[in-house]
Parts: sequence; structure tokens; C-alpha cells
Amino acid sequence: MDRNSTFTVTADTMSKALPNMAMSTRAIHGDDFASSHTGIAPAMHVAVNYRYARDPTKLVPGENKNPSDPNDSFVYSRYSAPNGARFEKVLEGLLGGPVITYSTGLAAFHAIMVLLNPKRVFIGDGYHGVHAVIHLMAKLTGVQKLGLDQLGQVEPGDLIHIETPVNPTGEARNIAFFSHVARKAGAYLTVDSTFGPPPLQNPLEFGADIVLHSATKYIGGHSDMMGGVLVVRPANAIEKWWMATLYAERLVMGNSIGNLEGWLGLRSLRTLELRVTRQSQTAENLAKWIHEEINDSSSDVGRVVESIKHASLQKNGVKEAWLNKQMPRGFAPVFAIWMKTADQARQFPSKLCIFQHATSLGDVESLIEWRAMSDTTCDPRLLRISCGLEDVNDLRKDLLQGFKALL
Repeated sequence: MDRNSTFTVTADTMSKALPNMAMSTRAIHGDDFASSHTGIAPAMHVAVNYRYARDPTKLVPGENKNPSDPNDSFVYSRYSAPNGARFEKVLEGLLGGPVITYSTGLAAFHAIMVLLNPKRVFIGDGYHGVHAVIHLMAKLTGVQKLGLDQLGQVEPGDLIHIETPVNPTGEARNIAFFSHVARKAGAYLTVDSTFGPPPLQNPLEFGADIVLHSATKYIGGHSDMMGGVLVVRPANAIEKWWMATLYAERLVMGNSIGNLEGWLGLRSLRTLELRVTRQSQTAENLAKWIHEEINDSSSDVGRVVESIKHASLQKNGVKEAWLNKQMPRGFAPVFAIWMKTADQARQFPSKLCIFQHATSLGDVESLIEWRAMSDTTCDPRLLRISCGLEDVNDLRKDLLQGFKALL
């Protein structure tokens, strides 16, 4: 008998085959065996609590094992729930390490601070909310915040936290460099990779201990969910202890991802690679065009735009040595421009038809934000641009007519 005629795909054979498949395939089929029902699309589970086994001999304190389906073994949605667990399963296959999800990106960073409880955090520019969490923790633990220009002072147990690409400019930082500093000093390195989601970069490959993503941005991608993700480096000797501690502390901090958000996240992961690749290409295209126009003082762009920043425009002499290696499939779909005056920056979003004037980023809609609206520490001339999935030529025309309208 042909042995292939008796072969049946099982959860075990699928789990062994998936790691060798492409990202787009893993995103769509990573949870094929994560549910007992036969629906292709994930079901929406909204239950808060789950019935225990009716047979008293099968009751185990702290557990609720379902012998007929080990993927349907839940107690209380603050611990874990079907949508969130299935979301984490697919994310693990995409992000390269054990994953735990949270209600927001800031909740995920707060979890890092509680887990590591550092005495000092070395951090540069980036999302102002992360700095606010450190300030909050300082009230409780006395943690000190130092700059990345003070890395010569790093000691064992300290935390180096970098964001790359950086908010709001989309510029990249060398993860391998900061990893070397952390290892040499016995410190930890955490990387906020929200602006560099798969397939753009994997900070674990360059030495990050924990990677943070705000799932509200590219992982969600549709302006309709909030969430946070932590990924732990699997080669880390204390990985299992960290994961167990993160789960235990999430239980009491009450910041698990919601049922709806877990379901929406699953929906979004199916198209993550397609969306991010397209958005990255659009951003690089527009950034190059604006950069070239700025250098022409007679152009309408050059008459109102002072400067632009994006990873694709970084000129540091070692770009080939680390930047292309770190982000081989493209750069952040976000960049920043500085207008010549604050008033121009304030007015410009109102001149646009396609770009929506709103905060956040990573969505299918292209967004522009006069950044002073949500971060008062920013230069009032700065505009953050997040590229969506619209046609790149339409976006260019929209920006150009906006620049002309200012004149």
C-alpha cells in the first residue's frame, strides 16, 4: 500500500512543518489546530469564565484541562482566553520567541519594568509614553533615567531600552551595538520594535533580551484595536522563568488583552506581511521624493519643507555594515518632516484630502499628525507621516497639492 494514502495532517505534523514555511503562510495557518471547531475564520469568544469538568476526579486546582481538546482549557479571561491564546500562538511563529500579550503597548512596557525592576534605565528619544511609565515607576522604586550618551556608566542589572526605528522620525538604531554594550556590562537590552514589525526586522537576531510591540499599530493595522506584545529571546537562560513570571504578574496587574482585541489581532495577522511591505515601500518612495524636492529651493516642496528624516535617508558611513543587515526587507513606514514655520505645520494637515489628521500609525489609512497635538515636547514644526495602503501616486499628489495650498 502506498504509505502516502494513509497519511493525515495532524497538529503535530503541522507544528513541525510551519517553521520552515514563509511568513505569509505561517501568519495564515499558524493556528489551524488551535480550536476544536471547523470554522476557517476564528470564532469570537466573549466568555469571562469557563465551566469546570463535571467529573470531580478530574478537578485539578489552578487548572481546567479539557481532555477532548487541550486548546480549550481556560479558567478565567483575566488569566487567558481563547482569542488571546490563539493570537499569541500565531505571533510566536512570526516573532521568533515566546510571546505574551497585553491590553496596550504601555502595559507591556510596564510589565518589563516590573519584571526586571532595574535601578537605572538608559533610554534615548522615542515615545513619550514610555518615558512617562519610567517616571511613574520612579515614584515606587526610585529608578533613575539616564541617556544613551551615558552608556559608559552601565552596570550589571541596568536596563538599556532602545526604540528602533524611532518615533516619530522612523530613523534606525544599531541593535547589535547596544546588545554588545549590555552583554559586556551584564545589563539587559529591550527593544521597542513597533516601527519595525515583521517582516522588516527581528531584534532577537541582534541580541535583544525582550522585544516590545504596540499591537495597536501595524499588528492591528486597522484603527480598531489596542494591544501590546512582549517577545522573550528563546536562547536566554532564564527565558522560562521570565515567561512564567510575566504570566503570573499579568494575572494580578489585570492588563491581559481583551477578547475582542485578541480576535481582531488574529484577523490582522493574516495580512501583516502584505500590509507592512507595501507601506514600507510607499514611505521610502515618498521620503526620497520629498528629500530630493527639498534640495530644489524653487520647488513648492522646498519652499515650505525645511527637512525630513527616515531610515532610508540615514547617511552615517556604515549603512551597509548594519542598517541593511538589520532591516533587509525595508524601512519604517513612518517618516517625519519639519516645516519652515510652526504655523505651516499646524495648517498643513487641513489641506490634505487622503491623509487623515489623527494620532497613531500603522493603519491601512495614511495618517498625518501635527505632533504637538499629542506630544508637547516635540518641535512645533514637526509633522509625522504614517503611510497606509493607498496608491503611492495618489498620496504624492495629495501631499503636493497640500504644499501648494500653503503657498
